[in-house]
Amino acid sequence: MFVEFLYLCKNKTLKTMDSILSVQHVTKSYTGHVALDDVSLEVPRGSVYGLLGPNGAGKTTLIRVINRITLADKGRVMLDGKEISVDDIFHIGYMPEERGLYKKMRVGEQAIFFARLKGLDRRDAEKRLRHWFERLDISDWWSRKVEDLSKGMAQKVQFISTVLHEPKLLIFDEPFSGFDPINANLLKEEILGLRDRGATIIFSTHNMASVEEICDHITLINKSRNILSGSVEEIRRTAGGNTFEITHRSSHEVLSEAVGELANIIGESRGVVGGYTATKIDVPRNEDIREVIARLNDRCELRAMQELMPSMNDIFIRAVNGTLK
Repeated sequence: MFVEFLYLCKNKTLKTMDSILSVQHVTKSYTGHVALDDVSLEVPRGSVYGLLGPNGAGKTTLIRVINRITLADKGRVMLDGKEISVDDIFHIGYMPEERGLYKKMRVGEQAIFFARLKGLDRRDAEKRLRHWFERLDISDWWSRKVEDLSKGMAQKVQFISTVLHEPKLLIFDEPFSGFDPINANLLKEEILGLRDRGATIIFSTHNMASVEEICDHITLINKSRNILSGSVEEIRRTAGGNTFEITHRSSHEVLSEAVGELANIIGESRGVVGGYTATKIDVPRNEDIREVIARLNDRCELRAMQELMPSMNDIFIRAVNGTLK
Protein backbone atom coordinates (compact mmCIF):
# COMPACT_ATOMS: atom_id res chain seq x y z
CA MET A 1 0.00 0.00 0.00
CA PHE A 2 1.28 3.47 -0.90
CA VAL A 3 2.31 5.57 2.10
CA GLU A 4 2.87 9.28 1.70
CA PHE A 5 5.71 10.13 4.03
CA LEU A 6 7.61 13.37 4.45
CA TYR A 7 11.07 13.03 5.90
CA LEU A 8 13.52 15.87 6.52
CA CYS A 9 17.07 15.11 7.53
CA LYS A 10 18.05 16.74 10.82
CA ASN A 11 21.62 17.16 9.71
CA LYS A 12 20.90 19.17 6.59
CA THR A 13 23.15 22.09 5.74
CA LEU A 14 21.76 25.46 6.83
CA LYS A 15 21.34 28.10 4.15
CA THR A 16 22.87 31.53 4.56
CA MET A 17 20.21 33.73 6.12
CA ASP A 18 19.42 37.23 4.85
CA SER A 19 19.00 39.09 8.15
CA ILE A 20 17.30 42.45 8.42
CA LEU A 21 18.15 42.76 12.12
CA SER A 22 21.23 41.49 13.92
CA VAL A 23 21.62 41.73 17.70
CA GLN A 24 25.25 41.12 18.61
CA HIS A 25 26.38 40.32 22.17
CA VAL A 26 24.07 42.84 23.81
CA THR A 27 24.39 43.30 27.57
CA LYS A 28 22.30 45.64 29.71
CA SER A 29 22.43 46.02 33.48
CA TYR A 30 20.50 48.08 35.97
CA THR A 31 21.42 48.60 39.61
CA GLY A 32 21.85 45.13 41.06
CA HIS A 33 20.25 43.39 38.07
CA VAL A 34 21.50 42.06 34.73
CA ALA A 35 18.58 42.45 32.29
CA LEU A 36 20.40 41.14 29.20
CA ASP A 37 23.50 38.97 29.34
CA ASP A 38 25.42 38.67 26.04
CA VAL A 39 22.28 38.23 23.92
CA SER A 40 22.68 37.64 20.17
CA LEU A 41 20.09 36.83 17.51
CA GLU A 42 19.47 37.14 13.77
CA VAL A 43 16.03 38.07 12.41
CA PRO A 44 15.53 36.84 8.81
CA ARG A 45 14.11 39.37 6.37
CA GLY A 46 10.43 38.85 5.60
CA SER A 47 9.78 36.56 8.56
CA VAL A 48 7.55 36.54 11.62
CA TYR A 49 9.96 36.23 14.53
CA GLY A 50 8.77 35.25 18.00
CA LEU A 51 10.55 36.64 21.05
CA LEU A 52 9.63 34.32 23.90
CA GLY A 53 10.41 33.96 27.58
CA PRO A 54 8.96 33.99 31.09
CA ASN A 55 8.01 37.26 32.78
CA GLY A 56 11.13 39.22 33.70
CA ALA A 57 13.37 37.26 31.32
CA GLY A 58 14.54 40.38 29.44
CA LYS A 59 12.28 40.44 26.36
CA THR A 60 10.95 43.97 26.85
CA THR A 61 14.43 45.29 27.66
CA LEU A 62 15.72 43.81 24.40
CA ILE A 63 12.84 45.39 22.46
CA ARG A 64 13.62 48.76 24.06
CA VAL A 65 17.29 48.40 23.09
CA ILE A 66 16.32 47.64 19.48
CA ASN A 67 14.12 50.75 19.45
CA ARG A 68 16.87 52.87 21.06
CA ILE A 69 14.59 53.71 23.96
CA THR A 70 17.29 52.13 26.13
CA LEU A 71 20.97 51.98 25.20
CA ALA A 72 22.94 48.77 25.67
CA ASP A 73 25.98 48.70 27.95
CA LYS A 74 27.80 46.39 25.52
CA GLY A 75 27.19 44.98 22.07
CA ARG A 76 25.42 46.47 19.09
CA VAL A 77 22.24 46.27 17.02
CA MET A 78 22.50 46.23 13.23
CA LEU A 79 19.65 47.11 10.84
CA ASP A 80 20.24 46.22 7.20
CA GLY A 81 23.94 45.74 7.87
CA LYS A 82 24.50 49.11 9.59
CA GLU A 83 24.54 49.94 13.27
CA ILE A 84 21.11 51.26 14.14
CA SER A 85 20.76 55.02 14.55
CA VAL A 86 18.10 57.52 15.59
CA ASP A 87 17.08 58.02 11.94
CA ASP A 88 16.35 54.30 11.58
CA ILE A 89 13.50 54.56 14.06
CA PHE A 90 11.31 55.87 11.21
CA HIS A 91 11.74 52.46 9.56
CA ILE A 92 10.44 50.67 12.67
CA GLY A 93 6.88 50.38 13.91
CA TYR A 94 6.61 49.58 17.63
CA MET A 95 3.48 48.69 19.60
CA PRO A 96 4.41 48.39 23.30
CA GLU A 97 2.52 46.27 25.79
CA GLU A 98 1.65 49.44 27.71
CA ARG A 99 -0.74 51.18 25.33
CA GLY A 100 -0.21 54.92 24.94
CA LEU A 101 -3.45 56.58 23.80
CA TYR A 102 -4.64 59.96 25.06
CA LYS A 103 -8.08 59.36 26.54
CA LYS A 104 -9.59 62.81 25.90
CA MET A 105 -8.68 62.99 22.20
CA ARG A 106 -10.96 61.91 19.37
CA VAL A 107 -9.93 58.56 17.94
CA GLY A 108 -9.34 59.84 14.40
CA GLU A 109 -7.35 62.87 15.54
CA GLN A 110 -5.27 60.66 17.83
CA ALA A 111 -4.41 58.36 14.93
CA ILE A 112 -3.54 61.32 12.66
CA PHE A 113 -1.30 62.71 15.40
CA PHE A 114 0.69 59.47 15.56
CA ALA A 115 0.90 59.33 11.76
CA ARG A 116 2.31 62.86 11.60
CA LEU A 117 4.98 61.86 14.13
CA LYS A 118 6.03 59.17 11.65
CA GLY A 119 6.45 61.69 8.84
CA LEU A 120 3.12 61.41 6.98
CA ASP A 121 1.31 64.57 5.88
CA ARG A 122 -2.23 65.01 7.13
CA ARG A 123 -4.00 64.23 3.83
CA ASP A 124 -2.05 61.01 3.22
CA ALA A 125 -2.41 60.02 6.87
CA GLU A 126 -6.19 60.41 6.86
CA LYS A 127 -6.53 58.49 3.57
CA ARG A 128 -4.52 55.57 4.93
CA LEU A 129 -6.30 55.67 8.27
CA ARG A 130 -9.77 55.61 6.73
CA HIS A 131 -8.73 52.50 4.78
CA TRP A 132 -7.43 50.73 7.87
CA PHE A 133 -10.38 51.76 10.06
CA GLU A 134 -12.74 50.23 7.51
CA ARG A 135 -10.53 47.15 7.18
CA LEU A 136 -10.64 46.51 10.95
CA ASP A 137 -14.31 47.48 11.24
CA ILE A 138 -13.89 50.52 13.50
CA SER A 139 -14.95 53.32 11.09
CA ASP A 140 -17.89 54.25 13.33
CA TRP A 141 -15.44 55.15 16.11
CA TRP A 142 -13.53 57.83 14.18
CA SER A 143 -15.16 60.77 15.98
CA ARG A 144 -15.58 59.12 19.39
CA LYS A 145 -13.26 59.83 22.31
CA VAL A 146 -10.51 57.36 23.06
CA GLU A 147 -11.85 56.90 26.60
CA ASP A 148 -15.01 55.37 25.10
CA LEU A 149 -13.07 52.55 23.44
CA SER A 150 -12.99 49.02 24.80
CA LYS A 151 -9.58 47.48 25.36
CA GLY A 152 -9.88 45.54 22.11
CA MET A 153 -10.93 48.63 20.14
CA ALA A 154 -8.04 50.64 21.58
CA GLN A 155 -5.75 47.80 20.62
CA LYS A 156 -6.91 48.05 17.00
CA VAL A 157 -6.22 51.79 16.95
CA GLN A 158 -2.75 51.19 18.37
CA PHE A 159 -2.10 48.46 15.78
CA ILE A 160 -3.15 50.74 12.92
CA SER A 161 -0.94 53.55 14.22
CA THR A 162 2.00 51.12 14.34
CA VAL A 163 1.71 49.84 10.76
CA LEU A 164 0.37 52.95 9.02
CA HIS A 165 3.70 54.36 7.75
CA GLU A 166 4.59 50.93 6.28
CA PRO A 167 7.86 50.37 8.15
CA LYS A 168 10.11 47.51 7.08
CA LEU A 169 10.40 46.23 10.67
CA LEU A 170 7.39 45.88 12.98
CA ILE A 171 7.67 45.05 16.68
CA PHE A 172 4.61 44.00 18.69
CA ASP A 173 4.78 43.39 22.44
CA GLU A 174 1.92 41.04 23.46
CA PRO A 175 -0.25 42.07 20.48
CA PHE A 176 -3.12 39.67 21.23
CA SER A 177 -3.85 40.74 24.80
CA GLY A 178 -7.32 42.24 25.13
CA PHE A 179 -8.72 40.51 22.04
CA ASP A 180 -11.49 37.94 21.86
CA PRO A 181 -10.74 34.88 19.67
CA ILE A 182 -12.38 36.39 16.57
CA ASN A 183 -10.40 39.63 16.69
CA ALA A 184 -7.21 37.82 17.70
CA ASN A 185 -7.56 35.73 14.56
CA LEU A 186 -8.21 38.88 12.52
CA LEU A 187 -5.00 40.40 13.84
CA LYS A 188 -3.04 37.23 13.04
CA GLU A 189 -4.27 37.39 9.46
CA GLU A 190 -3.22 41.04 9.21
CA ILE A 191 0.24 40.24 10.60
CA LEU A 192 0.69 37.45 8.05
CA GLY A 193 -0.53 39.79 5.32
CA LEU A 194 2.06 42.40 6.31
CA ARG A 195 4.75 39.73 6.15
CA ASP A 196 3.57 38.62 2.71
CA ARG A 197 3.80 42.23 1.52
CA GLY A 198 7.45 42.41 2.56
CA ALA A 199 7.51 43.51 6.21
CA THR A 200 9.49 41.73 8.92
CA ILE A 201 7.65 41.22 12.20
CA ILE A 202 8.99 40.62 15.69
CA PHE A 203 6.47 39.89 18.38
CA SER A 204 6.77 39.06 22.03
CA THR A 205 4.10 36.78 23.43
CA HIS A 206 3.22 34.19 26.06
CA ASN A 207 0.71 32.58 23.69
CA MET A 208 2.47 29.47 22.40
CA ALA A 209 -0.45 28.53 20.14
CA SER A 210 0.06 31.80 18.27
CA VAL A 211 3.75 31.01 17.93
CA GLU A 212 2.96 27.74 16.17
CA GLU A 213 0.39 29.40 13.93
CA ILE A 214 2.34 32.39 12.63
CA CYS A 215 6.02 32.33 13.64
CA ASP A 216 8.74 31.26 11.23
CA HIS A 217 11.59 31.64 13.74
CA ILE A 218 11.90 32.19 17.49
CA THR A 219 14.34 33.13 20.22
CA LEU A 220 13.69 32.05 23.79
CA ILE A 221 15.20 34.25 26.51
CA ASN A 222 15.43 32.99 30.07
CA LYS A 223 17.22 34.64 32.99
CA SER A 224 18.55 37.35 30.67
CA ARG A 225 20.21 34.93 28.23
CA ASN A 226 19.29 33.53 24.83
CA ILE A 227 18.84 29.80 25.48
CA LEU A 228 17.20 28.72 22.21
CA SER A 229 17.03 30.14 18.67
CA GLY A 230 16.04 28.80 15.28
CA SER A 231 13.19 28.04 12.93
CA VAL A 232 10.01 26.76 14.59
CA GLU A 233 9.94 23.72 12.33
CA GLU A 234 13.53 22.69 13.06
CA ILE A 235 13.20 23.29 16.81
CA ARG A 236 10.05 21.17 17.03
CA ARG A 237 11.56 18.44 14.87
CA THR A 238 14.80 18.30 16.84
CA ALA A 239 13.02 18.37 20.20
CA GLY A 240 10.65 15.60 19.17
CA GLY A 241 13.18 12.91 18.28
CA ASN A 242 12.05 10.20 15.88
CA THR A 243 8.58 9.49 17.25
CA PHE A 244 5.86 8.45 14.80
CA GLU A 245 2.26 7.34 14.80
CA ILE A 246 1.63 4.56 12.31
CA THR A 247 -1.78 3.43 11.04
CA HIS A 248 -1.73 -0.27 10.15
CA ARG A 249 -3.55 -3.61 10.13
CA SER A 250 -1.54 -6.06 12.19
CA SER A 251 -1.36 -7.53 15.67
CA HIS A 252 0.99 -6.26 18.34
CA GLU A 253 3.11 -9.38 17.92
CA VAL A 254 3.46 -8.98 14.15
CA LEU A 255 4.27 -5.29 14.52
CA SER A 256 6.89 -6.03 17.17
CA GLU A 257 8.53 -8.67 14.98
CA ALA A 258 8.45 -6.35 11.95
CA VAL A 259 10.28 -3.44 13.54
CA GLY A 260 12.53 -5.73 15.57
CA GLU A 261 15.49 -4.01 17.17
CA LEU A 262 15.10 -0.87 14.99
CA ALA A 263 12.13 0.68 16.82
CA ASN A 264 10.34 0.71 20.16
CA ILE A 265 6.56 0.52 20.52
CA ILE A 266 5.25 3.26 22.82
CA GLY A 267 2.16 2.78 25.00
CA GLU A 268 -1.10 1.17 23.94
CA SER A 269 -2.50 0.99 20.42
CA ARG A 270 -5.95 2.38 19.60
CA GLY A 271 -8.52 1.49 17.00
CA VAL A 272 -9.32 3.92 14.20
CA VAL A 273 -11.82 4.11 11.33
CA GLY A 274 -11.77 1.29 8.78
CA GLY A 275 -10.50 -1.44 11.05
CA TYR A 276 -7.02 0.02 11.27
CA THR A 277 -4.91 0.41 14.39
CA ALA A 278 -2.88 3.45 15.43
CA THR A 279 0.37 2.82 17.28
CA LYS A 280 3.19 5.12 18.38
CA ILE A 281 6.75 4.00 17.74
CA ASP A 282 10.17 5.48 18.42
CA VAL A 283 13.05 4.97 15.99
CA PRO A 284 16.24 5.83 17.94
CA ARG A 285 18.55 5.98 14.93
CA ASN A 286 17.83 8.42 12.12
CA GLU A 287 19.36 6.15 9.51
CA ASP A 288 16.96 3.28 10.34
CA ILE A 289 13.75 5.13 9.43
CA ARG A 290 13.63 4.04 5.79
CA GLU A 291 14.22 0.40 6.73
CA VAL A 292 11.43 0.57 9.32
CA ILE A 293 9.06 1.92 6.67
CA ALA A 294 10.02 -0.89 4.29
CA ARG A 295 9.39 -3.54 6.96
CA LEU A 296 6.04 -2.04 7.94
CA ASN A 297 4.92 -1.87 4.31
CA ASP A 298 5.94 -5.49 3.81
CA ARG A 299 4.37 -7.06 6.92
CA CYS A 300 1.82 -4.74 8.55
CA GLU A 301 -0.40 -3.31 5.77
CA LEU A 302 0.85 0.18 6.55
CA ARG A 303 -1.61 2.92 5.65
CA ALA A 304 0.05 6.04 7.06
CA MET A 305 3.05 7.17 9.08
CA GLN A 306 3.09 10.58 10.70
CA GLU A 307 5.94 12.16 12.62
CA LEU A 308 4.85 13.46 16.03
CA MET A 309 6.41 16.72 17.14
CA PRO A 310 6.07 18.44 20.54
CA SER A 311 4.09 21.64 20.87
CA MET A 312 5.91 24.93 21.35
CA ASN A 313 4.31 25.12 24.79
CA ASP A 314 5.99 21.84 25.74
CA ILE A 315 9.32 23.00 24.29
CA PHE A 316 9.03 26.31 26.17
CA ILE A 317 8.51 24.53 29.51
CA ARG A 318 11.30 22.00 28.90
CA ALA A 319 13.77 24.68 27.78
CA VAL A 320 13.08 26.94 30.77
CA ASN A 321 13.30 23.96 33.16
CA GLY A 322 16.55 22.81 31.57
CA THR A 323 15.19 19.44 30.39
CA LEU A 324 15.27 20.10 26.65
CA LYS A 325 17.89 17.94 24.98
